[in-house]
Amino acid sequence: MDAETPASLTVLNSESIDKLPGVNMDDRLRFVPGFTLLRRNSSLTANPTTQGVSLRGIGSSGASRTLVLSDGIPINDPFGGWVYWTRTWPDQVDRVEMSRGATTSVFGDRAMGGSIHLISPSPSQEQIALGIEAGNRSTWMPSGSYTNLFRGLYGVTTSMRAFTTDGYFIVPDTIRGSIDTTADVRFLVPNVKLDFLGGENRFSVKSDILVEERDNGTQLQNNSTSLGSVSGNYARSFGQNGLSLLGFHQRQQFHASFSSIQPDRNRETLTSNQSVPSHATGGAGFGTYRGSSLNLTGGADFLRVNGTSFDYLQPSGLRQGGGTIFQRGLFAQGDVAWKDFRFFFGSRYQWTGLASSSSFYSPSGGVAWGRRWIRARASAYRAFRAPTLNELFRQFRAGNSVTLQNPNLRPEVLFGVESGIDITGERTRFSVTAYRNELTDLISNVTLSFTPALVTRRRENVAAALSRGLEANFRYQQNAWVVESAYLFADSRFDNGARIPQVPRHQGSAQLGWSRRGLAITGGGRAGSLQFEDDRNTQLLPGFAIFHLTASQQLPKGVATHFVIENALNREYLSGFTPQPQIAAPLLWRIGLSWRGSLQ
Repeated sequence: MDAETPASLTVLNSESIDKLPGVNMDDRLRFVPGFTLLRRNSSLTANPTTQGVSLRGIGSSGASRTLVLSDGIPINDPFGGWVYWTRTWPDQVDRVEMSRGATTSVFGDRAMGGSIHLISPSPSQEQIALGIEAGNRSTWMPSGSYTNLFRGLYGVTTSMRAFTTDGYFIVPDTIRGSIDTTADVRFLVPNVKLDFLGGENRFSVKSDILVEERDNGTQLQNNSTSLGSVSGNYARSFGQNGLSLLGFHQRQQFHASFSSIQPDRNRETLTSNQSVPSHATGGAGFGTYRGSSLNLTGGADFLRVNGTSFDYLQPSGLRQGGGTIFQRGLFAQGDVAWKDFRFFFGSRYQWTGLASSSSFYSPSGGVAWGRRWIRARASAYRAFRAPTLNELFRQFRAGNSVTLQNPNLRPEVLFGVESGIDITGERTRFSVTAYRNELTDLISNVTLSFTPALVTRRRENVAAALSRGLEANFRYQQNAWVVESAYLFADSRFDNGARIPQVPRHQGSAQLGWSRRGLAITGGGRAGSLQFEDDRNTQLLPGFAIFHLTASQQLPKGVATHFVIENALNREYLSGFTPQPQIAAPLLWRIGLSWRGSLQ
């Protein structure tokens, strides 16, 4: 077995992705313990600003502490750090590579907790895919894609997905009032990618658009986003060595309305309309050297983000905040082999673009040993995350819970160590990893005041926190049967002993799948123990367990049908407080029909 990396890796191929429920990738990745958004809500109903992802229980304030890439290009929102998961169509993802921990120095501050790479399929000979899905709560999702490869060199891939649903109520029936409506989403995502696949030169350019509208659960609260991005990636090979250049530009407009809600939920008053235009430009260049025992990578990158939050207060007034952050980084990463060992080393120096902390140094190192079916690994690293423009300048409201901006935030700092063992047999895979992360200046939503009518929080650098844990993954395959399970124990606490909000101590998932002659059936579930909504540990979210079932059948002439049911037992469980309780998704089902073929 190759000792290729000291990181804890999870790789999902297209077959594994297809067997998981969920319209977008966030709901499918929740089956990897430790993958969490700010709250338990799905991206189908959650406000986009709460869709930042973290790994291993280091918590989230809405901004991601994990870098999410699509074909090498970051898709974390440059202004706020969250991820528009509606951009991620699982059918157009060939493989997911999830790396926990900042074990590499190649990535910048957004990868403080790890990275998630969504890799698209390569262009192929002409193939057309058409599909339609329908489900309860007036859910519809038409989709289509086209790919072709001309002369073996020029590839084109286009796709489009639309989605609409009436959604569901996000407050329990026992407290629901006349102002409550369903939370829903409507979105359209077209994109096109062009590839040149030369022998020594490879080039691709991609453009994608997102148009999204949401109703956030009351008569007056809603938001919308229009986003467009273009990216390019060039690679030149010199034998086993190479040079790569990549860049992207993104523009977007975010709108949201906020209201105050009476305790009986029978009256609400509009408090502000918010408009947030922003744009970002980023790029990187790096070279690689591949030798018989030594590998080296080195380069530089940059990210420039500009955005302003305009709050039009009701009945009158304007609150405005924003600015520009320009980050630059230099990095080097390498590994050297000696017998059955491989040693890793890396360094990164980054200028943060912040007056409070202008630069940061991130070293990393590790070792991996592998022989036949077993691999052992260990690593240590220091990483950071600079506050986003959203955290510095934008105020946010969810119901009667207000989170204030803080222009004086400092970067978060993490020092981590981990070690683990991976075992791979003909039918069995097992891995276990223990880790310890020390966090200083962690940005958290600190409660300033709490009343039934209004909760006021502000983003603050808390003194310190410690996250320790153990994660394990198991997979066994016997003929047509596959058993998979995963578990994470995460003890994440501030230095005063209080637990970090939104982090359960125990998370787990399990699945049993069977497939034969074009028929595939998978059933399973995921569970999480209790967690807290707030930094004071007063708002308790009890543990939960939900179950799902997926089934697909391949039919003649490229036709296939599939069925998905999420939260199959219709379990009601809490997802958050605003300060009144909110609930996560009820039973949802979809049935779909698809066709793949060509015009030839």
